Amino acid sequence: MQFKKLLAPVMLGALFGLTACDSGSGTSATPTPVPVSSAATQVPVTPTSSAAATVALSPTANIVYPASLYAGWKAAHYVTLEEEEIYYSDLKSEFYEGVFRSPAYLPAARVKWSAQSPGGYYGDLCSVSTSSITQMKFRACTVSEGIGYGMLITLFAEDYEAFNRLWNYSKAFRAYSNVKLTPWITRSFHYQEVDVSSATDADLDIATALILAYLKTGAEAYLTDALTIAWAIWDQEVNKSNYLLYSGNTAMWTLGDPAYNLSYFSPVALRLFAAIDQTHDWNTVLNSMYTYMLTVQASGTGVFPDWSNGAGIPVDPENGSAKKTYWTFNKEAVRIPWRIAWDYLWYNSIDTRAATVLTTLNNFIVAKTGGDPNSALLAYNYSANLSAGADISGTTVQTHWYGAWCVTSIASNPNWLQACTDTFNAKAMLNNSSSYFLDILQMMMSQLLNGAYVKPY
Repeated sequence: MQFKKLLAPVMLGALFGLTACDSGSGTSATPTPVPVSSAATQVPVTPTSSAAATVALSPTANIVYPASLYAGWKAAHYVTLEEEEIYYSDLKSEFYEGVFRSPAYLPAARVKWSAQSPGGYYGDLCSVSTSSITQMKFRACTVSEGIGYGMLITLFAEDYEAFNRLWNYSKAFRAYSNVKLTPWITRSFHYQEVDVSSATDADLDIATALILAYLKTGAEAYLTDALTIAWAIWDQEVNKSNYLLYSGNTAMWTLGDPAYNLSYFSPVALRLFAAIDQTHDWNTVLNSMYTYMLTVQASGTGVFPDWSNGAGIPVDPENGSAKKTYWTFNKEAVRIPWRIAWDYLWYNSIDTRAATVLTTLNNFIVAKTGGDPNSALLAYNYSANLSAGADISGTTVQTHWYGAWCVTSIASNPNWLQACTDTFNAKAMLNNSSSYFLDILQMMMSQLLNGAYVKPY
């Protein structure tokens, strides 16, 4: 009951709109551990009814569209442990000997990563050659962002059975590897460790989903685990010298002049953390990240690079993921509009910074396209800083990119928003073994654009 007592008075202040002000710093401590009984894991849920969204979307927004996408997305990219016993029958016994040996983490499910090419960096780890299902042979890996996104998707779809299964997956691997943050890449339901380092965006999303689930259901096990994760994020993923969010918890991301990823910045997460955790100064992190974001945006062309250093200059990160793209609005930065639009939808009445970021982005693309949301010029990966590199041309506007440019208009351009939403809502989902990233972003953006992102308080 201690967390419910903590949250109640805060809901009258920070959670309902006073989080723009700084709060005092506190010291780190260890929160009460998540209950390990199966009864605590399988909490009964009675979701609250959804209230109307606080910010108008397109008048043609259609809540049926994301609902119609959800079944296909789930069939293509979500898999339960029971199903995987059939796909990977030779590994079945090992599932229950290792990570899932405790019934506290059952039932479980995961979001499948895209198929990895044989012989590639993760090709061997992510393949199970004995699989009886061809499409599953090279989809044995899960990345933590997929669990975070999946928990948000299932939550807003009000599919609590799937939500709890994904939560169990995260808890099980954290417990097995003796870490507080979900390992960024895991192999099926198997005990073979791949890489137990963290990815900050996933950690923020998992904790956010748990807080929202608590607010919708009152189940305190969600809040307890959210606090465990939030406190670990503070300890391991916040740069105490400038209060920016590291991209992960290893030396690659924390030493020297770190490479920051603005698509990992989730204002909604930090606002919720400030509401439930008064022992850490989450508002300073929120304000520092927004200041950094606005500085990066103002110092360049108006879009964001995938990666930038502490001075806001585009940089190539040490993980080698973006050598030819890091200065452009590319596969990382495409997620920024979704995160900032979410903050705008829920908190614009108390904080106009999201509106500023989105309006600048929308003004940029309107100028590039002549105001046509169906222009092929949406396919370009635009340079955030022309001194670092030129635009990268493209010919095909992938659906998740289209959705990203749609949500930039929420704060300032209703005509673009309506035309863009209408086109976006006519797009099908690929749902193939290589479309994990495209489809999961399309799923989230479709929920946001069509009114599923409703505050549960």
